[in-house]
Amino acid sequence: MPAPRSVHRAITCGIAGVWFINGLVCKVLGVVPRHERIVARILGGDHAALITTCIGVAEAGMAIWVITGIAPRTNAALQIALIAIMNLLEFLLAPDLLLWGHLNAAFAFAFILLIAWNARHVRPDPTASGTGRAS
Repeated sequence: MPAPRSVHRAITCGIAGVWFINGLVCKVLGVVPRHERIVARILGGDHAALITTCIGVAEAGMAIWVITGIAPRTNAALQIALIAIMNLLEFLLAPDLLLWGHLNAAFAFAFILLIAWNARHVRPDPTASGTGRAS
């Protein structure tokens, strides 16, 4: 049984919020310097600040894509892949820099399950005829 639209919309906004806060606030604005240290550890320190900013912009872009509802299942698949890859790299190469250490993987997995569940319950928006959007 599909979730009510209001539940789906609230979860979608929450997912977008995670991407937006982690991207714009934590990385672009540099409010959480640990993110740059993680990037430096994984990709090297020479351009860590620039790479962290670029990742942050991309994450903010992901938030916008999530909110638009365009190609929601494709979007969910990309989110899941990115979260899995980012967290695997962090788990293996920088666990000491993570907020909850190796336990971060459990939170990442829970977030992946939420995204998958939310995408599974996407219902076509009758007002969006043919745009590929869903609510």
